[in-house]
Amino acid sequence: MTDLVQDLLTQATTRLERLAALAGSGGLDPAVDLLVDALDAGGVLQAFGTGHSQAFAMEIAGRAGGLIPTNRISLTDLVLYGSRDVSDLGGSTLERDPAVVDELFDVSIVHPEDVFLIASNSGVNGSIVGFALAVKERGHKLIAVTSLEHTHSVEPKHPSGKRLSDVADVVIDNLAPFGDTTLELPGGIGVGAISSITSAFIAQLLTVEVSRKISERDEVPPLYISANIPAGDAHNSALEEKYRGKIRRVA
Repeated sequence: MTDLVQDLLTQATTRLERLAALAGSGGLDPAVDLLVDALDAGGVLQAFGTGHSQAFAMEIAGRAGGLIPTNRISLTDLVLYGSRDVSDLGGSTLERDPAVVDELFDVSIVHPEDVFLIASNSGVNGSIVGFALAVKERGHKLIAVTSLEHTHSVEPKHPSGKRLSDVADVVIDNLAPFGDTTLELPGGIGVGAISSITSAFIAQLLTVEVSRKISERDEVPPLYISANIPAGDAHNSALEEKYRGKIRRVA
């Protein structure tokens, strides 16, 4: 194992251990309670992220071991269900455009009892902050997953002057450093991005803790099992039917 590989492993492990300790001490309970309350009310967990933070939404919604009453909201929905052309998805134009918010809500399946989770490492891009503000204006609870070090090191890009962390009811720090990279090559070039790793772990911690709380009430949490094991499809389809009209599944 090269020194860089060992260093990256150390950087990742140290952060994952800090997040596990946070969860073990009840530090994620405010977020978990919001999620459980939403599910108890018949709501859905709506997850949104742009760029690499889409990986967080994919960990929350529609995967084996994950909760079934979940949706992944994506800028690609503007093409799949809206009037945008696929060419609009090139580069970071939409990600930085606060004007896409109403369009995105129009093509999403959202109910009053839903709770939102928004992931953004920088927490300052126009679509992210604009969507967060729209979530709150519509009366929903909001959980943010962001790098506090990074977001407070850059200027907000939304006209409101706000960051994602300013808008959310609960903020979870993904512990990524400014710039996201954890290692430095000769010449000062950064490598070893960490936010996707820590954010995925946060998503799983939230899923585990929500499921545990539901199980402790002698209830069966609505979790997917792998479609690649016997009876997987039947189990998943039966629970998806319960949430017909509230969840959307795409490839």
